[in-house]
Amino acid sequence: MESPNLEFEYGDTDTLTAELSELYSYTEEPEFALNRDYFEEDFRSHARGRRWIELTVEEQRAYVMRLLDALEVTDRDKRLKVARAILYLAQGVFDECDTEVDVLHWSRHNIFLLYDMGIFTALLELLSMEIDNSQACSSAVRKPAISLADSTELRVLLSIMYLMVETIRVQTEDDRPEWIAAREAFKNELASPLYNGEPFALLLFTMVTKFCSMNAPHFPMKKVLLLLWKTILFTLGGFEELQEMKVRHRERLNLSPLPEDSIKVVRAMRAASPPASAMELIEQQQQQKRGRRSRRPLVKQDSLDTYNERDPFKNDDARDEEEDPEDTDSGIEGEVDPLDRDVIIQPPPPPPPLRPPTERVNFPKGLPWAPKVREKDIEHFLETSRNKFIGFTLGNDTETLVGLPRPIHESVKTLKQVTLSVNFPLDTRVISQGEEEVEDTPAEMLYLGMLPNLSQYVIALLKLLLAAAPTSKAKTDSINILADVLPEEMPITVLQSMKLGIDVNRHKEIIVKAISALLLLLLKHFKLNHIYQFEIVSQHLVFANCIPLILKFFNQNIMSYISAKNSICVLDFPHCVVHEMPELTAESLEAGDSSQFCWRNLFSCINLLRILNKLTKWKHSRTMMLVVFKSAPILKRALKVKQAMMQLYVLKLLKIQTKYLGRQWRKSNMKTMSAIYQKVRHRLNDDWAYGNDIDARPWDFQAEECALRESIEKFNSRRYERNKNGDFAPVDNCLQSVLGQRVELPEDFHYSYEMWLEREVFSQPIQWEGLLQNP
Repeated sequence: MESPNLEFEYGDTDTLTAELSELYSYTEEPEFALNRDYFEEDFRSHARGRRWIELTVEEQRAYVMRLLDALEVTDRDKRLKVARAILYLAQGVFDECDTEVDVLHWSRHNIFLLYDMGIFTALLELLSMEIDNSQACSSAVRKPAISLADSTELRVLLSIMYLMVETIRVQTEDDRPEWIAAREAFKNELASPLYNGEPFALLLFTMVTKFCSMNAPHFPMKKVLLLLWKTILFTLGGFEELQEMKVRHRERLNLSPLPEDSIKVVRAMRAASPPASAMELIEQQQQQKRGRRSRRPLVKQDSLDTYNERDPFKNDDARDEEEDPEDTDSGIEGEVDPLDRDVIIQPPPPPPPLRPPTERVNFPKGLPWAPKVREKDIEHFLETSRNKFIGFTLGNDTETLVGLPRPIHESVKTLKQVTLSVNFPLDTRVISQGEEEVEDTPAEMLYLGMLPNLSQYVIALLKLLLAAAPTSKAKTDSINILADVLPEEMPITVLQSMKLGIDVNRHKEIIVKAISALLLLLLKHFKLNHIYQFEIVSQHLVFANCIPLILKFFNQNIMSYISAKNSICVLDFPHCVVHEMPELTAESLEAGDSSQFCWRNLFSCINLLRILNKLTKWKHSRTMMLVVFKSAPILKRALKVKQAMMQLYVLKLLKIQTKYLGRQWRKSNMKTMSAIYQKVRHRLNDDWAYGNDIDARPWDFQAEECALRESIEKFNSRRYERNKNGDFAPVDNCLQSVLGQRVELPEDFHYSYEMWLEREVFSQPIQWEGLLQNP
């Protein structure tokens, strides 16, 4: 019953086709023909019998200019028809194409043309008008049931904008030089505070908070979240750009280069065998009881795992155990409890068929990660050593080793050779020219815009995540995230109900995917930009109950969630607009697609685990929250997913709380401990596997978080508040700057100037030789 290896490659996004198809709900499928009809109705009078793909570029530009003029009419219905015609162009004039490749080609061509003609700016003005449309908001609030019809204008505008952002964001090998220039210009435009003095992402964040406060329940949240995620991804950069930025930051601070590229290391890892469930163990025992009772040599170490769970990282194949003896635990053979004999004493199994070598779990020789150590760890090590050998400490001094034995000298030397973990940029930078120099990076501009309403944005995103989670129960007071998926007329046949059920589940999965990716990107970019920016977002997430929310998300049958088939391939864009639609049956809907797993769900799970790791790393009080919420069994169940990256982040979360789970848990999960040692990075002085320092670490959640909040507020006050606090006002220590300042003097100063000169300058003893000497 072992699950197969999942051939999943983690990245910023899925394929372009998949990302485009997820923009549309299956309920919106009839609107593709509507877009085409409005376009052809207008285009027929302009083109005189010719098709769009037959026009020259100049003729196409002239027609787009005509559409742009028509967008400015006051009649709302006419504006919507023009917007649908533009959407048809952005969708690739699919009625004139024969294949999906042709649709994507013309979509790309048309979108760069639309951007060049200034369509995005015009759409932005219309979007702002729709957001501020108080009549539509009040009408939606009064309605008992909201459907697709209530968000038609918003959905059309957001769809065009999403197609533009996603298509221009993705680079291809055959991009023309003018397209490459347009991509950079669009990226800078989206990141800059050009739209009402704030980046475009802030407008979308405002839509999210307005929706969650129940003031605009008709907003199509899935499209807003997808556009927000792709805008942040485009303007700030994805995981590979983050890695490059890290390298540049280290070079600028004269730090040693990173020992490895974490993305490449994780991609090279192999998944380990998942644990068996309790039910599978009982069935296995019963089968063994019914089988022959012949004796077999005692198995090493497995008896430790008998009562708890079968080991998650044990290769169940007996042939592999015989061929790879070094992969098994070197446990001590001993007496076995009589109750366990039915499990351990088994008939020899028949020889299994030979498997292809690709399925063999071959762990790499050596550890995958270079070990790390923090400056704080060296200080703690020296403090302990000095107390032991000398009887007093020297505070944060890590250089003085007088009086310490030779082995301690060698230990400190080894610790200093290991790469130091550093958060960028450090808060000890040199301040010159009278104030802190803050580089206007896209992340800095976004943080500055988000700061006044940061807690509202975080709470709104978590509310949406909770509403979309498969484990959440429907409540009367919870927000309705299905406004842009439910049709005007509810289904009346079984087939329609099944189709809508799949659509609703798919809709929720896409919302979880967008929020998880968005939060992870924000945390990673803010951490790189300034550690306190990361800490304030993290603290808002923790205070909004993000930790129990993510644990609640994983407290489900995670294998079912990852292998869910909530998609209907024949209805996905662009397949549905190119091919003839086959007749849908209940059987074809139940069968779903043939894929081994759902990419978006596995992507979401990994993102949520990474967020949980970022929130709890080096935070004792938050780690204790994992223990208090009994996360260990939930996380162990997640190890069933046979995907290396997901297993790595689960093991990291288990590692940080291992010392608090007690000796019995560690004893019963020896192979899990072994897997942590094998797959997770080592911290040289981290006593993670034992509980030696528990007594010395009292848990005071409030004190730790309050101290952190105080530091964050000082940082925000010093860096962003107009009225600087005197305690944190920077001192100008540049001679040229000070001498060049204009000083306001009283009107009668020139009368007493000579007296002032005599008193303040000439009568003061000045050691000129001392000033000339090099300091």
